[in-house]
Amino acid sequence: MFDRLSSLVIALTLVAIAAIFAALSGGDPLSIAIMLVAGFVAAATVYSALPAPLPDMQGGSAPPLAETPAISLLRHPDFAHWVDQEKEPLIGTADNIVTIANDAAIRLLGRHIVGADVRTAIRHPAATDWLSRIDGNAPLETISLIDFPRPGQRWTMRTAVLAGSERIIFLSDRSAIDAADRMRSDFVANASHELRTPLAAILGYVETLQEMNGEADAPTRNRFLSIIDREARRMQQLVIDLLSISRVEADRFRRPTTPVDLANIVRTTIAQLRDSEQARAKDIAPRIGDDPAPMLGDEAQLKQLAHNIISNAMKYGHADTPVTVELVREGRRVRLSVSDEGDGIAPDHLPRLTERFYRVDEARSRSVGGTGLGLAIVKHISERHQGQLDIESEVGKGTRVSVTFPLSGDS
Repeated sequence: MFDRLSSLVIALTLVAIAAIFAALSGGDPLSIAIMLVAGFVAAATVYSALPAPLPDMQGGSAPPLAETPAISLLRHPDFAHWVDQEKEPLIGTADNIVTIANDAAIRLLGRHIVGADVRTAIRHPAATDWLSRIDGNAPLETISLIDFPRPGQRWTMRTAVLAGSERIIFLSDRSAIDAADRMRSDFVANASHELRTPLAAILGYVETLQEMNGEADAPTRNRFLSIIDREARRMQQLVIDLLSISRVEADRFRRPTTPVDLANIVRTTIAQLRDSEQARAKDIAPRIGDDPAPMLGDEAQLKQLAHNIISNAMKYGHADTPVTVELVREGRRVRLSVSDEGDGIAPDHLPRLTERFYRVDEARSRSVGGTGLGLAIVKHISERHQGQLDIESEVGKGTRVSVTFPLSGDS
């Protein structure tokens, strides 16, 4: 097939050759017939080079184009490879039937979900309702799955609609984030409550003294002032503990690099407690030895850790019973243990002792001046120093709190 310009040149050439031939032959009928044939051939050549006429968009209709079948993304080998690399659960469905699920989804929901209806695979009312109503134009919306797959947990579900009836379902675990949010909310609420209680007592007794206008006798005034002093000190200690736990949490990802001697730190802490006005200072029974315990640590934080553990034993152990403080080497580690002979703690309370503001006996804890933050601070300090905290207790016999630290390389 020639283009238009070539066809026109060929047609004109044919006509010219026919005209020359006719002139040479003297215009007889044969030459005229040859010219007519050449004209028809020229016209046919030009016509064949013209483009095909466009279809009439008003009256006629264009011939239908062949429909290309939609390519399934879920069956593409590269997609299957990507799904296997995803750490969070991911499910692919066609007509609400699970056609592909990665390892995370199978661990979460079970291997039986492949080939099952997705509305029964994800057994949650919110998921079932959304998957039943979703259509091809639905936006990418996040659905909250509360108490899924177990009570107390929360996951989210997002659905991406593909071509035809295919979908991709993404599942994300939000349980840890929700737990952290609840912990922060509880911390603020508990801290506010703990500060409000002594503050209310202080304001109440100050107001009472003001109303007496000096009419109160000396014993009554002294008793009120003693209560104000005790509550003010309790509030002061709470503020100190709140600042301490905030600082420790801020430093938790920074490993200490300063060489310290844990044995010397524990000896110094015991000496300070014995020189204090605490009633049970004489009950401390150290078993430290003379050997050093070199390690990398934050001296101020380790002093606070030792102080909190020993003070707790003094508060909750029975009077005139020993508070035993031991420091023992165990291979490349050193164990600090503090034991008391008190009422002990029931096993169901032990896992929660390091929670902020958690108290086994709230009334008794407040009466001895506890803030509920001591062991929480100990836990964070031990974690920063790569230590392991263990709490053992037997009801009626007492409690033993131990922290094991790694020794430094030159020990």
